[in-house]
Amino acid sequence: MELAVGASEATIKSLLTKLGSLLAEEYALIRGVRGDIQFINDELASMQAFLSNLSNSATDGHDDQTEDWMKQVRDVSYDIEDCVDDFAQGLRPDPRGGGLWSMIRRTLYEIQTYYPRRRIASQIAQLKERAQHVGERRGRYGVRDPETGKKKSSLGGATGYLVAEHQQTTCQLIGVKEPVGVRDMHGLEQWISYDDSRKQLGVLSVVGFGGVGKTTIAMALYRNFGDQFQRRAMVTVSQNSDPEAILRNILSQVKPQANSEEQKGQYSTGTIPGDKSVLRSILSRIILPAQNQEDDQERHTGIKTELQSYLKTNRYLLLIDDVWSSSTWQNIKRYFPENDEGSRIIVTTRFQAVATTCCAHKDDHLYPVNVLSDDESQKLFEKSLLECKRTIANQQNRRKIPDRVWGMCGDLPLAIVTMAGLVASKPLWEQSDWTKVCDSLFPEQEKCRKPEDFMRIINFCYSDLPGDLKTCSLYLSIFPKGREISRKRLTRRWIAEGFVSEKQGLSVEDVAETYFNQLIERKIMRPVEHSSNGKVKSCQVHDMILEYIMSKAAEEDFVTVIGGYWSMATRSNKVRRLSLHSTDSKHAKKADSMNLSHVRSLTLFGSLDQLRFKSFKTGIVQVLDLEGCKGFKANHVSVSDICEMTLLKYLSLRDTDINKLPSNIGNLKYLETLDIRQTEIQELPKTAGQLERISNILGGDKRTRKTLKLPKDIKGTMKGLRILSGIEIVKGSSAASDLGYFTRLRKLAIYKLQKGDQMFKDLLSSIQYLSGYSLQTLIIDDESSEFLSTLDTMTSHPTDLRTLELSGKLLKLPIWLPSLSELIKLTLSATALRTDNLVLLSNLGSLFSLTFSISAANKDPEMAAVLENNKSDSGGEIFVPSAGFRKLKLLRIFVPLLPSLNFSKKGTPLLERLELRFKRLEGVHGMDKLSSLHDVLLTVDDKAGKLTKSVLDDLKKSSSSRKYALIVNEYQG
Repeated sequence: MELAVGASEATIKSLLTKLGSLLAEEYALIRGVRGDIQFINDELASMQAFLSNLSNSATDGHDDQTEDWMKQVRDVSYDIEDCVDDFAQGLRPDPRGGGLWSMIRRTLYEIQTYYPRRRIASQIAQLKERAQHVGERRGRYGVRDPETGKKKSSLGGATGYLVAEHQQTTCQLIGVKEPVGVRDMHGLEQWISYDDSRKQLGVLSVVGFGGVGKTTIAMALYRNFGDQFQRRAMVTVSQNSDPEAILRNILSQVKPQANSEEQKGQYSTGTIPGDKSVLRSILSRIILPAQNQEDDQERHTGIKTELQSYLKTNRYLLLIDDVWSSSTWQNIKRYFPENDEGSRIIVTTRFQAVATTCCAHKDDHLYPVNVLSDDESQKLFEKSLLECKRTIANQQNRRKIPDRVWGMCGDLPLAIVTMAGLVASKPLWEQSDWTKVCDSLFPEQEKCRKPEDFMRIINFCYSDLPGDLKTCSLYLSIFPKGREISRKRLTRRWIAEGFVSEKQGLSVEDVAETYFNQLIERKIMRPVEHSSNGKVKSCQVHDMILEYIMSKAAEEDFVTVIGGYWSMATRSNKVRRLSLHSTDSKHAKKADSMNLSHVRSLTLFGSLDQLRFKSFKTGIVQVLDLEGCKGFKANHVSVSDICEMTLLKYLSLRDTDINKLPSNIGNLKYLETLDIRQTEIQELPKTAGQLERISNILGGDKRTRKTLKLPKDIKGTMKGLRILSGIEIVKGSSAASDLGYFTRLRKLAIYKLQKGDQMFKDLLSSIQYLSGYSLQTLIIDDESSEFLSTLDTMTSHPTDLRTLELSGKLLKLPIWLPSLSELIKLTLSATALRTDNLVLLSNLGSLFSLTFSISAANKDPEMAAVLENNKSDSGGEIFVPSAGFRKLKLLRIFVPLLPSLNFSKKGTPLLERLELRFKRLEGVHGMDKLSSLHDVLLTVDDKAGKLTKSVLDDLKKSSSSRKYALIVNEYQG
């Protein structure tokens, strides 16, 4: 197995940056130490260049001596980095200035820090000697130099990689994956359809090995026939899933949606369902591993009673994906009531025994999934190429790819898609290059016949990645099997770990995004959700690819996982990055038994009950990700312990039960990201202004309208702030005027504004000022609407905005709104929905997503008049302009009363998704004229009247002729 050179390169690259900063600072060092640091810096720079040459050499794989030497380089780099971090934590730069007093201060400083400096000097001297020995050992034992002048142009190794090529991606919604190679799709469709002769509950068991396309088939049935069922739910199971968690997940989906604040007008506009989704996020229905909780009979009885109440008298459809054992199926099956409504359950599994157990009755159906035919394989390969950004542009280039490229994949869909990702990244390769690839992977015309053979393909695709991308892909092993991974969470963590640096004129954030895009294009990750601005919001790693990545991470001692699906035997007893997938007492005890003094990244999935921060050498932890964890309220000491992690760069407490940040949060001088969204934290401490390197402050909760109050003086030293989200600006605060201080701000999200004439003037002035710098996203929720009424008074307009969300009464749109030529996403809440407003917006040439919403709870007389005038019989019928909206792909309208909505043939030519939410619907016409329309999601009040239900019935009856999927859901009004 080839060692993952990229991870070692990234370690040294990050370390060289730290050493350069260390040498640039003025420290009172023991004599000779600065020279030792310079020697280490130079030696490691040479090692990094050598490793880079190794990764790009023509050599296919490395011998044992080279692998062992690379391991030594990595280990000494890790230890040097620990020493440097310890140095940075324990010592501050010398007091500066002239005069007698400064001299006295420097003298006292040197006396006070004498022993720490001696200790660090000794460590540095030892590390210098180790680095020198490692360098000499390469020559002493004959570690071969890489072949110079050659790159892996034929057998891997990305050449000429330019991050700028992947900076911009096409804004898109996820296309639903249609199954290929289904031998009897018509029979499956008949099975799921309602039939008077088959009213009993039926189970379909789809069985096949990993990567053969089971889930795609199941999801096609779920999507295409979901509107025929009154209750639907989908869950993904794993080997260690907790049956109670599965059942609770199902229960949350079959319940009618509650009429929460979000559904009263504060609509979430962040996510678009993915290719295994027709609701909010099908693939994100992740079941966490079991926590070894004691069985609570009363709790289980309550779940069963609730499920019975929602399913007993309704026709329901359940999709239970990836069942690993017969016992898991039997434990959950008994909770689903038998009825005579024609209900259906679809199960996917890798095991024949499980499939047989699921199909215990005569109305059940077992469907084995086989590999594709040659024709089907070729079609899938071509289609996958078209999905890639860097696709084969013309037939001449297409001819360079021999049929053997997809043929050697053995008709296995996952292998074919993965190879397509590789092919799309190599537009300049010749046919001879691809022939060599095929010969190296499957000589003598062999084929990929089983999942184990697929590892050859993924190993080649991984080895072909540039070093930086190898490191970023190894980082995916931190997340549990089946976990949905947020793009922003992942890229911010990469930055904090030092895997990403500025290059080719791009900022570190832009480079991180290009790395993410490239891993998507290479099929290492697959998109699950898109945001309403068209960018990938979250991704997922296929089980088989994740298993390979985790094996590589274990070889490199890159990540240590406790409680994971696969065991990871590491080569070292030092833990650098720790990920706890399960936090029960057994796994917490295992973590405590490890050497945790070198941990610099800690990720926890579960509860804080068993975790003790005191067991870590907290000074060098740089990434602490506790998203979704509970236990802060019962474990107050954890909060104060976090502020002892003085080198922390990334801190996520999102969706935890923490309610207050400690007053000494300002001690985290290196903190770059503070994520406290969806928590009970309502105010930033005064010391937050001391966060010198903070780039992202994320607070509040848009759905529940929780906000984060800023300190009275927020300027402090936070000059690099790029994102400030979820804030409240209160009367009497200087925050409105202070915002203009943050000239690097790219996103400003204000969830609440208190009234104040002077504050409004200051805020307006700040927005105008920031618009001349970097501001691209502006979100303002103005309940009184008084501030929004002043927007037309701006002397200069925010013409470079990409995203604009305005919540508040807007009977008249700002006059400058049509001039926002770069605008991609526009959300208008409590805005008059009229044809004239649609005409005004239709010329926004870049607009991708448009959302209108009006709250039924709004008692304002003017808004009440708007709602009344929206009735079709009052002249409120709405016509989408026949010209304009040339790039619009998503249209959302959330209003209590939706008048007749009419589309024309030439209007919205690219519209893919239409979402409507209402209490009363008077009609939707012309959807059959929308050639690109793929999904229509209608959400209706469960107490809707006869007229609305009649309109919905008519829309459902058109299902036989429509080309789009129609989904109808209910919410509790």
